[in-house]
Amino acid sequence: MDFNKLFESFSDIKVGVIGDVMLDTYWWGKVERISPEAPVPIVALDERELRIGGAGNVALNLVSLGAKVNIFSVLGEDEDGQVLDKLLTDQGIDTSYIIFSHARKTTNKIRIISRNQQMMRLDSETIADIDLEVESAIYDRVSDYITSEKPAVMIFEDYNKGVLTEGLITRIIHLCRQHGVITTVDPKKKNFFAYKGVDIFKPNLKEVKEGLNLSLEKLSLESMKQVHTRLQEVLEHRISFITLSEEGVFYQNNGNAAIIPSHRRNIADVSGAGDTVIAVASLVYALTGDIGLFSEMANIAGGLVCEEVGTAAINKEKLLAECKLLINK
Repeated sequence: MDFNKLFESFSDIKVGVIGDVMLDTYWWGKVERISPEAPVPIVALDERELRIGGAGNVALNLVSLGAKVNIFSVLGEDEDGQVLDKLLTDQGIDTSYIIFSHARKTTNKIRIISRNQQMMRLDSETIADIDLEVESAIYDRVSDYITSEKPAVMIFEDYNKGVLTEGLITRIIHLCRQHGVITTVDPKKKNFFAYKGVDIFKPNLKEVKEGLNLSLEKLSLESMKQVHTRLQEVLEHRISFITLSEEGVFYQNNGNAAIIPSHRRNIADVSGAGDTVIAVASLVYALTGDIGLFSEMANIAGGLVCEEVGTAAINKEKLLAECKLLINK
């Protein structure tokens, strides 16, 4: 495998990302005493950082690798929405298809951190499903995008914040199949079984156990093959790609299945790792169609971003160096 050539070809790929976009706000400070008002620590705040989260972080990872990315979502007509739109645009993500709604809040997750430890998280958000009018507007924009831009892949990034309704999911998957666009999904509990007929279904093991109501006491290749069979009976998808936390990742397509162990890392924060994994898997699969390769590369990428505190996009040069070192292709 010529990894240099593969990484150069990332810039040839157009990718659409649809789902729940979030603003991640980080307050950094120091804890030196307990409040006299209540038994809680006092955090002396000294720095604020704004980052792109949710489906936006998937888009950010794709752009970091060189892909051309359009994002489809709904933001509130509020200050957080304006800030997030600018953050996305400044990173080179096309936000022209985003809808702004006065009926919704822009999701903002505010994390208060001291000495790299999260003390508290405050969530400001609307989680109700979008209404039918907004749903139709998103579908029309996705349809226009697919017709005019002819993307290679559409990624569904579902955080159960209301953008991806069951009806919208079904219609867009059907649209993508009509136009030969690869579909990949990072699901959550609410719409877990709505993604029928997708190409890559990428839950984590916890989500699979909850979705299928499994105890799965022993993790093995055989037990994971049974999980794939159970999933496929309902979803009729092509590829199961399941992240197994510190155990690595599992993939299966027809009879081709394997568990790829994780690589030893200095883990700082696992938040956002799933965003990186789906971004790398989708991009590499769109370019190569190689299931084993995309699984290995996504496994490496997920581990790399866990070395950073908070949501962070993959570093292209680091990933390239690690792939050359760790993958024998």
